[in-house]
Amino acid sequence: MSFKEFQNCARLYVIGALDPEEMTEFENARKEFGQKGEDYIGECYALHEAFALSLQPAKASNAIKDQLMTMVRERAQSTPGAPPPD
Repeated sequence: MSFKEFQNCARLYVIGALDPEEMTEFENARKEFGQKGEDYIGECYALHEAFALSLQPAKASNAIKDQLMTMVRERAQSTPGAPPPD
């Protein structure tokens, strides 16, 4: 695997998108590239976290909120001694 291929796989690795076969190949290349590879993986993690933090949460629809509250109520009713939800 070339370093460029490693970089592409590292991006997928960080988001958990490598299949088992790709993961094995990536781990072998990770050992081969040593500190240079680890540094790149670290950069990918930093970018991934920055991207995740930059996203605005989507507003939940009333239907989703109602469905969630129904699930909470049902669980509270089926759990003896559980306090009722607000």
